[in-house]
Amino acid sequence: MIRLSVLLSLSAALLLTVTQIGIRSTPSVSISISHAAVPDQGARRQARERLGKLLFFDPLLSEPAGTSCSSCHDPAHAFSGTHGSAIGVPLGAMPGSYGLRNTPTLTYASYVPPFTFDKEDDPLEPKGGMFLDGRASFLDEQAEGPLLSPLEMNNQGRAMVVAKIRAHHAADFRAAFGADVFDHGERYAFLAVGAALQAYESTATFHPFSSHFDRYRRGAYRLSAAESRGMTLFFASDKGNCSTCHQARISFPKVVPLFTDFGYETLGVPRNQRIPDNADPAFVDLGLGGPKRTLPNDDASFNGAFMTPILRNVAVKEAFMHNGVFAHLEDVVAFYATRDTNPAHWYPPGHPFNDTRPGDLPYVNTGVPFGGKPGGKPHLSPQEILDLIVFLRSLTDQEFEAALPPLPTLREVEALTSPGPPLQASGAAAH
Repeated sequence: MIRLSVLLSLSAALLLTVTQIGIRSTPSVSISISHAAVPDQGARRQARERLGKLLFFDPLLSEPAGTSCSSCHDPAHAFSGTHGSAIGVPLGAMPGSYGLRNTPTLTYASYVPPFTFDKEDDPLEPKGGMFLDGRASFLDEQAEGPLLSPLEMNNQGRAMVVAKIRAHHAADFRAAFGADVFDHGERYAFLAVGAALQAYESTATFHPFSSHFDRYRRGAYRLSAAESRGMTLFFASDKGNCSTCHQARISFPKVVPLFTDFGYETLGVPRNQRIPDNADPAFVDLGLGGPKRTLPNDDASFNGAFMTPILRNVAVKEAFMHNGVFAHLEDVVAFYATRDTNPAHWYPPGHPFNDTRPGDLPYVNTGVPFGGKPGGKPHLSPQEILDLIVFLRSLTDQEFEAALPPLPTLREVEALTSPGPPLQASGAAAH
């Protein structure tokens, strides 16, 4: 897991390097993107943070106007959300448009490392990166993506974004990036947009470390009996086994757990039939395999793999899994526990793994708590599922606790794990 001080130093060093040689993708253009590369870094950093906040909440930056970054990354839901959509993926700026994937939270996103291959354990083990498929390495690159996506903010190119910036935020941009920020072409100014958003999204607003769990680690909170049982299950290799991917080295006092290894897994998640692109039965979202990126190393074992998310503030999300197929956290935990022992609850009759291509089935994760045969005993009982949910709720920062939904009852959890048909034809559980 990540040591906070080391990570911050590493991030600063990396950003300092790229700013000294120019913008990553445009060597001929030089712009001071990093806080670390600015002589008066305190004042300039604050100017960029203020500007980034203005841009983050500005609904005029979409086409047509009305959709801001905060529309999908809602502060009330720990900077995640669906923009009012009822299908698990967010509404776009254009009427009737929907994204392809669930909105990841931006809390703690500034700690995500760049996309790379982990050579310590496996030379072909992908790690890190922004978005659910890691296609952007840095937070400023991620911030640029939604602005130009036709399914999100729908701007028709960088020039359109820069024109809006000049019309509404020119003075703030010059204060943050210099009087000549608009004198070097649209590419230069557009990259500054991403840099400003990165500056804001790297502030403590997005990583307060104020949850019950954090206060427990500091000795300022005593876990409840259910939270304590859930934490034990989270780490138990024969029960939740969550920490295998959602790593958290809590026995090391100076290590700040983020509850992810930043790796990628293929989980066999049910197909969300409500996503417009999924109306085509031949279409399958392959994550690392596309359609939003090219397959790394042309390795087919990455098809269908999506990044293991940070679990901090997971309990206040409005949709779950990469395709938003589940609406409640209890659906997610119950799916892990009973995907293989009660597949009829999650998939249409006769169509298990209905969003995984037959050739990709060997790559689906079968480790605990997955495993077993239909009708067998799952690794987690309904009470243990409920205890795990209680622990996951303890990872909610104090600032977002008002968004916590009611805790499910044991009876509701039992209904999710009982033999029977799926609760919806789409395979998405609802109750």
